Amino acid sequence: MQQINYTLYQESEYQLDKRKIKGILFDMDGVILDTEKLYTRFWQEAAQFFGYPMTREQALGMRSLNREAGKAQLEAYFGKGVDYGEIRNKRIELMNAFVEKEGVTEKPGIRELVTYLIDQGYKTAVATSSPPERTRLYLESVGLADKFDILVSGYMVERGKPEPDIYLYAAEKLGLKPSECLVLEDSPTGILAAHRAGCVPVMIPDQDEPTEEVKKILAVVAPEPRGVQDLLQDIRREREEH
Repeated sequence: MQQINYTLYQESEYQLDKRKIKGILFDMDGVILDTEKLYTRFWQEAAQFFGYPMTREQALGMRSLNREAGKAQLEAYFGKGVDYGEIRNKRIELMNAFVEKEGVTEKPGIRELVTYLIDQGYKTAVATSSPPERTRLYLESVGLADKFDILVSGYMVERGKPEPDIYLYAAEKLGLKPSECLVLEDSPTGILAAHRAGCVPVMIPDQDEPTEEVKKILAVVAPEPRGVQDLLQDIRREREEH
């Protein structure tokens, strides 16, 4: 496959040109919306409010984690005495106040990608760790809520990311096999969830680039949404030629 605006990893494992990709599953924060930076900021501010000097790197490590994993991560940072629920609630309070005043914005190029997917007949889903109400509110605020076939929240499944449940559920709701779905993620936690689900993990980096460990389970890195469109066009071209 010609590399235009993406980088292939693990091509022999995923054999993308031989897969019949029918669905695209989107993480929301950091992929569709430019909100991941807000989580980073307000995890830090919330932790600091209770006297814990959380660094940016530590805040990045909190991305997309379910409650159990998030609690374990905070305890690894600050010890067993840290109150995950207290800090998380403060983070939600601070972030909600900011969003109510400033709103949220979509990531550059995401609307064009979604339009292309609709035009080409791909099934689409949002699969986010955010609560259902917040998911719909944020997407409606930028006019994107009705552009996806389904909206799936981590609150709808037993286990959140990095477990595979949300992507297995989203694929099932679309009537697809996990192997028929690309997953667009910005965080290592989300990439791991997609990999465990048997989907094709595609990273669109937001706040940091994939580590060497993440690259081992990645199929593709696209620096921007346009790269995903290039990838899908190349997959289709490869299939037609053979």
